Amino acid sequence: MATEPRLAAGLWVAAYLARLQAAAIPAYVTARGDDTAGAVMVKCARLDGTAQLHERQYDPFADTRAWVCIADAPEAEIDARIARSRARDPDLWVLEIESREGRTLLDEPGLSG
Repeated sequence: MATEPRLAAGLWVAAYLARLQAAAIPAYVTARGDDTAGAVMVKCARLDGTAQLHERQYDPFADTRAWVCIADAPEAEIDARIARSRARDPDLWVLEIESREGRTLLDEPGLSG
């Protein structure tokens, strides 16, 4: 079974932040992970006390990886979930976006990483 090539995490994060900046979407690295192989979580704060949490998940049946919203909850719950994930995986990158509309650009072409 062949797997798709992957970008180094640090390179993907830099490219993603540049795309967000070009779209005037504020974004921050809140936890820096491993530059080469760290996983990435993206928190989208809607600025109303709620947030979404996204991560890439592997589908073994389709042999693909896609961005999935794994939680949509009050921001405090999302932050607690991120803290638990970071405690288990110190190589995890965490990015935070501020978008009232919940726009992340993750579902747009060019972010397969």
